[in-house]
This record gives sequence, C-alpha cells and structure tokens, in this order.
Amino acid sequence: MKTLEELREIREKMQSQVGLRFESSDQTKVVVGMATCGIASGARPVLTALSDAVQEKSLSNIAVLQTGCIGLCQYEPIVEVFEPNKDKVTYVKMTPEKALEIVEQHLIRGQVVSQYTISSEGRI
Repeated sequence: MKTLEELREIREKMQSQVGLRFESSDQTKVVVGMATCGIASGARPVLTALSDAVQEKSLSNIAVLQTGCIGLCQYEPIVEVFEPNKDKVTYVKMTPEKALEIVEQHLIRGQVVSQYTISSEGRI
C-alpha cells in the first residue's frame, strides 16, 4: 500500500466482506484485534485470510469481525473465537497460515488448536 486511495480501496473491500455480516446469538464469531498494535503486528493479513477462507468454504454460520485493542499487545495478532454455549478461545501470535489452520481444525472440525492458544498462566 503506497497511497491513500489504495488504503480506501482496502477499507471498502474489508467493510463489504466483514462489517456488514448479520450477527445472531447462535452464530460463531471470530474476532480479530485491529488496533494499532494488532495492525503493526500483522493482523490485517490474518483478518483477510480468515474472511476469505470463511467465504470460500461458505461457512454461513460464522461471522468474521474486527475489534480494537484486546489488551494483550505483546501477543498480537490475536484472534478470539466465540461459539454459542462454549468458552471463548483466544489464539495469539497469529499468521495467515495459522489462521487457515484455525478455520480447518477449529471452525470446521470443532477441534481447538491448543498450540496457538494462550494458557491460563499467560504463557503461549
């Protein structure tokens, strides 16, 4: 990205893919931290990979959303998965490749990819 116009195009593309999805209480939400710390750590390619994979696989019960600072800047990029009637899963130090693995293992097969999660002691 080199110009303000390119930034606007990316913004419009992402808003059309992510921001306008319908949210309901029985839907899984995948939230990517997109504050300054997340973006600086590579959250944008992670968000794009998640959004594209969910669309390509036609996972209509999953909404990919963005949020501000999650509060664990040292672990960015962070992805949180909120499934109805289950505990939240927080994935840390994500990459687009790890994000695709999360889609395949967690979102499609229902198996948490524990090696990418933050433990209760705060270690990864």
